[in-house]
Amino acid sequence: MRKHVEIFPVTGLPEVAAGADLAALIGDEADLRDGDVVSVTSKIVSKAEGRLTTGTRKDAIDAELVRVVAQRGETRIVQTRHGLVMAAAGTDTSNTAPGTVLLLPVDPDESARQLRTALRERYDVNVGVIVTDTLGRPWRNGQTDLAIGAAGVRVMGDLRGTTDSHGNVLAVTEPALADEIASASELVKGKADGVPVAVLRGLDDVVLPIGEHGPGARALVRDAEFDMFSLGTREAARAAVLERKAPDGARAVDPSLWAGLLDEDIHVELLDNAVTVFGDEPVAVGVTAERLAVLLHAEGYGVELRTGPGSEATITFGSRST
Repeated sequence: MRKHVEIFPVTGLPEVAAGADLAALIGDEADLRDGDVVSVTSKIVSKAEGRLTTGTRKDAIDAELVRVVAQRGETRIVQTRHGLVMAAAGTDTSNTAPGTVLLLPVDPDESARQLRTALRERYDVNVGVIVTDTLGRPWRNGQTDLAIGAAGVRVMGDLRGTTDSHGNVLAVTEPALADEIASASELVKGKADGVPVAVLRGLDDVVLPIGEHGPGARALVRDAEFDMFSLGTREAARAAVLERKAPDGARAVDPSLWAGLLDEDIHVELLDNAVTVFGDEPVAVGVTAERLAVLLHAEGYGVELRTGPGSEATITFGSRST
């Protein structure tokens, strides 16, 4: 069990420009030892790699995104080509010349690998490297630094199959070690202090042997197949209308699901696995039935909507077919 970790800010670094030798800048200022982890803010990696572009931030986001996950006003949460889901595609206009935008490194894992290799060759130390960026998190206020690139570091732990202090078997516990390291390093870097690099000591068990870089931070990006929240707001709305699954098997429903949906001219009759919507106006009945079908889909039901004679529509529901 790890008992002690130290975190040191690396001060005295100059302003980084395109083509800068980050290994030399960091290694000359830091007292690096075998087993240390070097945490580097992505901004100086991007600057060294010449990832500065001209134009508006909107144009930069459009060029960097793969899809829009959510949007409210001018704020866009997008997925980047790296697989990261973040605000504004990780673009940055702070501490850059007017009319320019700083982009994320093209391949943060490769950037980390190159820096680790250069530090090894120049200073004869085996260190891990984490490239960090600041992200917000769903359901939580504030931002924190997370790992977007990693080399020579075990990015995840695996406690599955072990037991806790009460003898309970842990089934899903996989600590995101690289993210924890990134967040810890931010405590001594700070956005306003101009300290883009930190060294963490006491993590020897996390640092991989020489020549082994590991899977990188890309391994922390959850595959869409296993992501319960992979659909963005636009995609979820489309799926509720166009990609509904047919019912297959019984499933109870709570009538409170459609509370507030009905007006005095629209009525419903609930049977075992169907809801009939009826009223005097066919259009109003159809609109209400479609809204109810969307609500059922959103709750995980298989749904099938059929219009009946006159002003009547029936939604059959149940478990989703596969």
